[in-house]
Amino acid sequence: MEERIALFREYETGAFSVTELCARYGISRETFYVWKRRRASGEPHWFEERSHAVESCPHATASQLADCLIATRRRFPHFGPKKVKAWLERGRPEIDWPAASTIGDILKREGLVETRRRRRRAIAQGEVVAPASVPNEEWSIDFKGWFRTRDGTRCDPLTITDAASRFLVEVRIVDPTWAGVKGALERVFADIGLPDAIRSDNGTPFGSTGAGGLSALSVWWLKLGIEPHYIPPASPQDNARHERMHRTLKAETSKPPAATAAEQQRRFDVFRHHFNQERPHEALDQAPPAKLWQSPSRALPSHLHDPWYDAYHEVRRVRSSGEIKWRGELVFVGEALAGELVGLAERDTGGHILRFCDRDLGVIDRDHRFLRFAPPRARFRVQQKTAATAKQ
Repeated sequence: MEERIALFREYETGAFSVTELCARYGISRETFYVWKRRRASGEPHWFEERSHAVESCPHATASQLADCLIATRRRFPHFGPKKVKAWLERGRPEIDWPAASTIGDILKREGLVETRRRRRRAIAQGEVVAPASVPNEEWSIDFKGWFRTRDGTRCDPLTITDAASRFLVEVRIVDPTWAGVKGALERVFADIGLPDAIRSDNGTPFGSTGAGGLSALSVWWLKLGIEPHYIPPASPQDNARHERMHRTLKAETSKPPAATAAEQQRRFDVFRHHFNQERPHEALDQAPPAKLWQSPSRALPSHLHDPWYDAYHEVRRVRSSGEIKWRGELVFVGEALAGELVGLAERDTGGHILRFCDRDLGVIDRDHRFLRFAPPRARFRVQQKTAATAKQ
């Protein structure tokens, strides 16, 4: 403000031209004449800065409407902007209510909308077509829907089948947790051996929404040399062989349920023997699964070693928080990897690929952001029979 007053004092001396004064004070000629007109108007505070805000906005929401929107949100705290708008339109259709986006802005200004941190979408890696052709090339694992025995005990049957031979490896009532499933698998691996891959859905404890879809359970599988194969979300048809077994299991063992969990487990054991040794299977030319199945050649190791990475990788140990130290900063890569060694290899296009064992989990870019990969989806495609084959 003092500079504006000094500018016009120097102007009144007549010693300087307008161009010289504008250059000296770093303003344009247009600005000079605006201030000159304000000074000539007689306004006492002509030298003060004026607000640049518009005096009126024809599109502003009327205060009464805004109060009604806020009151509705307070009455229904779980309503979002779209539901608030729909509710009010149903009760007062004659009013031109603002758009949902405007309602959202009003509620946000009032502190009634909590800003959510946007989670970056995982980078898709395409689909993997992986039909199993030999025993133990791939097992399928899942929980058959839980139910209660007649004494009220909850039963969560964990089921495991061999994809190629349809052999029912296990049906066991366990807790649907990482510890419960791992304990059951440890017994199976110790008694039978290890498959090359395990197909499952994306839910816990088999998968997660983290890097590569890995959970603590599938991290353990990778260290054992077992590849996790995840079906596309909400696509049970991509594990159809296993789901078909579930239908038979349910019909023959749980309708009606047993009196106790122990009796229900005995039913499962009898069914597993019958399914594997006696029951003809249509897809196997009416042979029972035991005729085709054979034990895996790989045994459960007595000790698990850290993954090995070649000289092109920088190796980091993941902290208990799921973070690694990278270029002086902490980068979150996933809690499922806590305590594990990961490798980082530089890309030609910039950034570093983060790997666990042989699985690519994401990219750390130049800004130290971790862009996680979605798991490669193990979509199972069944070859359709031709018309000629169907007639035979």
